[in-house]
Parts: sequence; C-alpha cells; structure tokens
Amino acid sequence: MLIAGSCHCGNITFTLDWSPEPTEIPARACTCTFCTKHGGVWTSYPPGSLKVKVKDAQLVSCYAFGTETADFHVCKQCGVTPLVTSLIDEKLYAVVNVNTFENVDASMLRRSSSTLDGESTDDRLARRKRNWIADVTFA
Repeated sequence: MLIAGSCHCGNITFTLDWSPEPTEIPARACTCTFCTKHGGVWTSYPPGSLKVKVKDAQLVSCYAFGTETADFHVCKQCGVTPLVTSLIDEKLYAVVNVNTFENVDASMLRRSSSTLDGESTDDRLARRKRNWIADVTFA
C-alpha cells in the first residue's frame, strides 16, 4: 500500500510504502504537551520507505524541544505537522501523522495513547531505531 499524506496546503507531501498491505495501522497519540496541543497522532512502519517532498523549504520550520533529538516539520503556511524526524548515528528516522493521510480509510487506524515521560535519551533513541521508519528520503 502506498500511503499519501500532506500538510493542509500541500507544501509538505509524503508517500509511505507500506508493503505488504496492512489490515490495520497503529496510530499513537503522544501525550506530551506539544503533541496534545496540535493533535499529532503518529505511526511508523520500520521496513517501509518514506519519500518526503517540500515545495518551498523556506515555509517549513523544524521545531525541537525537550531532549532536542527529534524535529517536528511544521508548515509555516498552514500550521500542520505531517512528520517528525530524528537523526541517529548519521541515519534519518521518521514517523508520520495519520491525521495527514489522504487515502486511508479511518477504520484501518488502531488508535491508542503513548506516554514517554521518564524515558532516558538513550532509551528514546534506541526505541526510535527499532520502531521508526528507517528508509527516509527528502526530494
């Protein structure tokens, strides 16, 4: 399944190759204050590949907070955050916001919450290496 997503105005778009086709997609609502305030609900498929396109890079802001080990890619034009990346050991990992999907039936999303409070930075990076998309390219 090729999943398409974008910010509201289309400045940031992505395609996630999720093969074989899933019967359900985990969707984790992070309980940190940033994700709670903007409604980010994240998914990843570690063996998948993610291709990101940005029409105008000057209209994208990367926001990092807390441990500053992840960048939230926020469109300055429409305010939507379609993805988060984390550079770990010179390799880029990512998760995508299911609320930005364009071609996925909402009944496929298995929603749950995720609390990461108290996680050490080393544990956080190790979890991302295991669980986030590892094949990420920006065009």
